Amino acid sequence: MPSIVVVGAGVSGLTCAYLLSKQKDNAVTVIAKHMPGDYDIEYASPIAGANVLPMSNEKNSSIERRTWRELRRLATEVPEAGIHLQKSRVYRREKDLEKLRKGGYSFDSLFLEKPWFQSMFDDFRELSKEELPEGMASGCEFTSVCINVMLYLPWLVGQCRKNGVVFQRGRLGHIDEASHMSHTGGKADVVVNATGLMASRLGGVMDQNVIPIRGQVVVVRNEAPYMLTKSGTDDADDEVCYVMTRAAGGGTVLGGTYSKGQWESQPDPNQAMRIMRRVAEMMPEITNGKGVKGFDIIRHAVGLRPYRSGGVRIEKEKIGDTWVVHNYGHSGWGYQGSYGCAEDVVALVAEVLSRPKL
Repeated sequence: MPSIVVVGAGVSGLTCAYLLSKQKDNAVTVIAKHMPGDYDIEYASPIAGANVLPMSNEKNSSIERRTWRELRRLATEVPEAGIHLQKSRVYRREKDLEKLRKGGYSFDSLFLEKPWFQSMFDDFRELSKEELPEGMASGCEFTSVCINVMLYLPWLVGQCRKNGVVFQRGRLGHIDEASHMSHTGGKADVVVNATGLMASRLGGVMDQNVIPIRGQVVVVRNEAPYMLTKSGTDDADDEVCYVMTRAAGGGTVLGGTYSKGQWESQPDPNQAMRIMRRVAEMMPEITNGKGVKGFDIIRHAVGLRPYRSGGVRIEKEKIGDTWVVHNYGHSGWGYQGSYGCAEDVVALVAEVLSRPKL
């Protein structure tokens, strides 16, 4: 029976463990410093929105396309997973058009004037001029999903447990240590590295291309009539505007910031005020026209997106005498790429396991 150790219990690690455990011959162990239910600045998955807003270019869209199919299925067929369908509006500001056309924005594909993902969503449509808020050049609407991460992460744990996955708390100084932490007692045949931001500090990996992108949000009880995001703000280049209501009473997430290289874990009250003001201006109905004072705040939160220069790393590597399959560097699209990435990990693990024994 192949023995596999997955390091990391964020959405990427849990999804990998889940798909690997569906193959009944595999004995899967998850080792993680942080587990669902924990809050820590190193652990991004509980802070994420999380939704599907395509960010890749068309050439590299396979991961998001495959993940969308599964998340949409879960939203319609598996209510206990905590995912629901929700209309989403994406606005392109007039003052951002030149920058967008030159490819100078962090989410170029999301704000394309003729986006590739119009074929991914059945009800995609461009908004009419009459539907656009002031200052918006154009926009589009489609039905996406929003995930209640407080339900979804435990649901993934439950699916893993049902398939025999064993979960253990642990701190690793070197990735090779994981190969000796399988619950089977022997040396693991392969280790899956889903350590996110900590891949920059883990011995044997130490990927200096990985840096944090700080994201601050405000979670409120107000329900948004639809998801919303726009291409920029007047406040700062590293501040953004988005709003989404999580499924099943998970609250509404107002964002946000996109600050590269920032590790600060504490919410900035001035940023919080700007976040709420931007949302109230773009979507006045969320507070019945009462502005910032109309928000019923649950909490302020900060998460660190695991950004990697050069993009996500999904590849196999032999480190010492341990085969490692890497899956990290997802930045802000970990949920919406989770199944596509995990499927690629499963394929790489199969390649390692099929190698002749020497």
